[in-house]
Amino acid sequence: MTSRFRLGKNWLYVPLILMAIFYLIPMYVMLVTGFKSFAEIDLKTMWNLPNGIHFDNFREAFAKLSPSLWNSFMMVIPAAVISSMLGSLNGFILAKWKFRGADFIFPFILFGMFIPYQSILIPLVQFMSAAGIKGLPGLALAHIIYGIPITTLTFRNYYAALPQELLEAAQIDGSTMLGIYRHILLPISLPSFVVVLIWQFTSAWNDFLFAVILTGNKNWPITVALNNMAGSQIISWNVQMAGSLLTALPPLLIYIFLGRYFLRGLLAGSLKG
Repeated sequence: MTSRFRLGKNWLYVPLILMAIFYLIPMYVMLVTGFKSFAEIDLKTMWNLPNGIHFDNFREAFAKLSPSLWNSFMMVIPAAVISSMLGSLNGFILAKWKFRGADFIFPFILFGMFIPYQSILIPLVQFMSAAGIKGLPGLALAHIIYGIPITTLTFRNYYAALPQELLEAAQIDGSTMLGIYRHILLPISLPSFVVVLIWQFTSAWNDFLFAVILTGNKNWPITVALNNMAGSQIISWNVQMAGSLLTALPPLLIYIFLGRYFLRGLLAGSLKG
């Protein structure tokens, strides 16, 4: 019985391995093309390994993308941190501070998760223009606001799972609601913060639509700059693929080194309803 169970369990790895290979195929093509010379670029030899390793492609791509790379970091980091903090406060209030209208406000906030970017582009641009908010600050503000629903949901469900007796004991000791949040809930919120920070960082980093609408030539994030690397007639696909790999590297590294903490945050109850 045990041997049959182990055999069945081992067969589960087959579809997982096949799916992993399927999703890694684009990464393989991007990697091998990024190391090829321009003369080797051909659809017929797309799967072949490069004849030599050409780091010039990455140097050229980095030279073109480096200004926009720092623009992305300057936009993504504050957007992820601020939206996470606002979501944490909202989640605490909605989970532990019962007030009239809370059952209406929470679904109303969550409704923002289902509003497509395309439907609000015109009013968004009009608002940013009227408010005088341009470039990277405007783009960061858009991602902060769009990130509030998912961060609120994450923290609200995490805080709702905490025992109410913990807060009542703090109130008996004379702590205020803000003091409870600062000294009790905030220190134990690390799993949820890891989840929402990774989520928000990836979402803002990969954005193209808001970025191309709200930013100009000097403050393009890296996704827009990568799109504009392509020439009108002749495209250096080796340089383009090298640039794509450089663009994907920051979120990829985050998931490689912090992925286990992301999973721990999910398992800790941060996305349980």
